[in-house]
Amino acid sequence: MHHNSLEDYLMFLASKGIKLKDSEKAFVEFGKYLTDADDSLVTVAIEYTLKVQREFDGSYYIALLEAFKQHKITNKKSALRYCRNLFENKIGEPVLK
Repeated sequence: MHHNSLEDYLMFLASKGIKLKDSEKAFVEFGKYLTDADDSLVTVAIEYTLKVQREFDGSYYIALLEAFKQHKITNKKSALRYCRNLFENKIGEPVLK
């Protein structure tokens, strides 16, 4: 499913029974601002944080966004590839230079 915005993605998650607390939503916005990430990168970071951590983990989410920035990942396709590599190779933690 294609999500046009972060808000669309959060509504999609809520429709699946995954509702972020207000404090977690605020942290999502903080991470977006801190790393200057666009909505597509933020949604990938949220998706993989939930997959790997089984809950929203702010430090893991921020680490993913920072890894995207350090590795010059600027689009959803590259972000998904990076996260799949982490997951498939059981690295788990975002790799920072």
